[in-house]
Amino acid sequence: MTAMTPGSNLPLSVARVAVDVTAPVRLDVSGLLLTANGKVRSDDDFIFYNQPAGPGVTHRAGAGGAGDTITVDTAAVPGDIEKIVVTASLDAPGATFSGTEPTATVRGADDGAVLATFTPPQLGAETALVIVEVYRRNGAWKVRAVGQGYANGLAGIATDFGVTVEEPAAPAAPAPAAVQAPPPAGPPAGFQPPPMPTAPPPAPSAAAPAAAAPGAGKINLDKGRVSLQKNQTVSLVKGGRPLQSSVKMGLGWEPAYRSKDIDLDASVIAFGVDRKKIDACFFGKLSILNGTIQHSGDNLTGEGGGDDETITVHLGGLPPEVTGLVFTVNSFSGQKFTDVAKAYCRLLDAGTGEELVRFDLTHSEPRTGVMMAKFIKQFSGEWEMTAMGEYVDSRTVRGMVKPAGKAL
Repeated sequence: MTAMTPGSNLPLSVARVAVDVTAPVRLDVSGLLLTANGKVRSDDDFIFYNQPAGPGVTHRAGAGGAGDTITVDTAAVPGDIEKIVVTASLDAPGATFSGTEPTATVRGADDGAVLATFTPPQLGAETALVIVEVYRRNGAWKVRAVGQGYANGLAGIATDFGVTVEEPAAPAAPAPAAVQAPPPAGPPAGFQPPPMPTAPPPAPSAAAPAAAAPGAGKINLDKGRVSLQKNQTVSLVKGGRPLQSSVKMGLGWEPAYRSKDIDLDASVIAFGVDRKKIDACFFGKLSILNGTIQHSGDNLTGEGGGDDETITVHLGGLPPEVTGLVFTVNSFSGQKFTDVAKAYCRLLDAGTGEELVRFDLTHSEPRTGVMMAKFIKQFSGEWEMTAMGEYVDSRTVRGMVKPAGKAL
C-alpha cells in the first residue's frame, strides 16, 4: 500500500478500481468523466447519488457511517474519456473542510486489496474537493492524488468541468455548501426579472383538469388557502391579478413504519410549449434558469415535522419559454410509496410564508416515483396549479421526464 502525496501518481494493477472516500462527517462523493479538454461530454457524465451509473463508472452510497464509493471499470470507460475525477463536498450547510480530513482509499474493486491512500493536507475554507483522479496515459491507467479545493461547493466543481449548473449571484454572507443549501426567501442578489412578453407563449395543448366541482367555477386564491384533491386545479390569481411573486413548493413525508428512515428526493422539471424538457432542479442541481428555480437540498430520512424539501420558484422571473413545471418525488433507495405516510405538497408565499395551496396524498402505490403537482402557464399569463398524485416506476428525476411531459 502506498500513502500518496499531492501530485503523486501510481500505475493501476487492476482493471476495476474502487475509490472509497471517508471522513469524520458526512460527505457527498461524485465522479466526473472528462474528455481531453477537461470537460464532461454531457450531464450524463456526472455520476453521483441521484445518478449513480455511467459508462464504466458507478457510485455507491455508504451505509452506517461508511464513506461513499466511486468504482471505475477501466475496460468499460469510453475511448474519448481520458480521466475520471473523484470529488467530495460537505453535506452540512456552511461547513468547511477546516479541521476535517477526508481520506481516499484506492483498492481493487474485485478483491478489495488496498493499493493506495491519500489524505489532502492543510485544508481550510474549502467546501468541496477534487480528491483523486483515475486517468489514462499511453494506453495504461493510473491514479493521481490531487487535493484541489473549491470554496463554492459541488456546484463550483461541476461548473468547472462543464456540467450545466447555474448558480444565483453570490450573497454577501458566506455561501453554504452546494448540497443541502437552503434557497433564499426572494430572488438572488442582483436578480432582475426579464420583462414579460406582450403576448405570452401558449400553454401545452392539453387542457387543465376541471376545478373543484362541477359548476363551482375556477378556484383562485381570493378566499385564502385552497385545499386540493387529486386532479383539482387552482388559478394562481389573487385580487384579479396573476401571482408573479416568489413561491415555495414544500414537500413532506414520513416513514410509514417508524423504525425505518426513507430517503425521498423532491424535484421540479421545467418544460417548454412543445412539452420538451428545458431543465430539472433537484438536490444534485440546486439552481436552474439563472436562479429563478432553487432547491433546498437533500433530506435523507423524512423524519421530523415540517417540509422535508422545498423548491423556490420566482414566477415573475421565469424565462418566457417555460410554460410548464412538474413537481415530483422519487425514492432513490428503492423503497415503495407504500412505505411512506403523510406525503403532501403545499404552495407558500416565499416572502410571507403564508400557505396558499395544499394537496395531501390520500392513497399509495407500490412504486418508486410520484408526480405531485403541475403548473401550467395560460395564454393570459397566469399560472394554474393542478394536484396530480400520479405514480411512476422511477427512482430518479430522469425517469420522470417522459411521464411528466405527457401529463402536461
